[in-house]
Amino acid sequence: MRPRLFAVVMALVVVAGMVCLDLRPVHAGEESSASGYKVLEPIRHGSLTVFPVVAGRSYATSEFLTLDEGLRSGEVVVTEYGNVHGLMRRRTTTPAVQVQNAEVNRLVLINNAKRPLLLLAGEIVTGGKQDRVIGKDRIVPAESDPVDLSVFCVEPGRWVASSEHFGTSGATYGSATGGAASGTLMAQPSVRAKAMGDKDQAEVWAEVRKQQQAVAVEVATVGGVTSSTPTLEIQSTSSYARVMENKDVKEKVDEIAAPIQQNYESLIKQLRDRKAVGVVVAVNGRIIWADVFASMDLLERYWPKLVRSYASEAVVSRAKGGEVSSAQAEAFLADTEGRRETIEIEPGIYRHTEANGDGFKAFALTSLLPKTGFDLHLAKMAE
Repeated sequence: MRPRLFAVVMALVVVAGMVCLDLRPVHAGEESSASGYKVLEPIRHGSLTVFPVVAGRSYATSEFLTLDEGLRSGEVVVTEYGNVHGLMRRRTTTPAVQVQNAEVNRLVLINNAKRPLLLLAGEIVTGGKQDRVIGKDRIVPAESDPVDLSVFCVEPGRWVASSEHFGTSGATYGSATGGAASGTLMAQPSVRAKAMGDKDQAEVWAEVRKQQQAVAVEVATVGGVTSSTPTLEIQSTSSYARVMENKDVKEKVDEIAAPIQQNYESLIKQLRDRKAVGVVVAVNGRIIWADVFASMDLLERYWPKLVRSYASEAVVSRAKGGEVSSAQAEAFLADTEGRRETIEIEPGIYRHTEANGDGFKAFALTSLLPKTGFDLHLAKMAE
């Protein structure tokens, strides 16, 4: 047992002046763009465009557990801060009910699995006293004692426990390879940006309300006829997850997400040898986001909920622009020069790097576990 329950040795480094976030996964002599990645021709449907990203090399990532996999198996437990008694791994995996010390921006997670857990900023866990979105990428070691998570609330209207611990939203994802499984939601890019970039609870709440109102307007009009029923159902809850799981909202999102997902999964099969590892995302002719992983394996595991998060953004975005080219998408990935860089390190486990540049923020999660030392995930947002 560790001498301190939440003993984490963290090093924080802030570098002022011009810095450059090294995003290159390839070695000298390998052909690549300035960023180390190559962007392929886009897949378009409606207002959503995704550009597949291939890398010069890929890394072994099958050892990493995703949040969805851990919650489904019961090996990962997430509960309110304050539910500490009984959470120690070697005593029990079931948290005791003790929520009087719960806090909006803190949760506790324990990983009982024999594999390290990968958490991505933007993943939403539902339950507890209110639904939360994870605010930062991180790695939780195998068979860990409780870890203190920094989160943001995405359900401002509830502070009553609906369950002792958190689980998946009930969202069901299918794939071209067959089968379906429930999982957590991934917040759409505009909400992810407020949690990851602004790190401000008020800004997250404001964005959740804004998107809730926008999606209510979109689903209220079907075939030119306006109905108040979907709007009333959506506005009757403050839960971002419940809004996105509303039947009418899911139909709107599926109109965009399903063709993109089908086409991309078909393309992935053709790109296995080329090491497809991520996407650059554009909505209405404007590049807004990029998600790039260390391997195709990780991309495939996260892809079903990522594509729905991008489609959710496309449903409510009304801005219009010209068509984005592959060269522009590649230039977006290649631009890594920032004016300020922040690095957080948990020695021997991970390094989290945030670079703030002109018109963008980029985030890189690097595994420091034995036999790794590579970037697991890169997220980049346009501002």
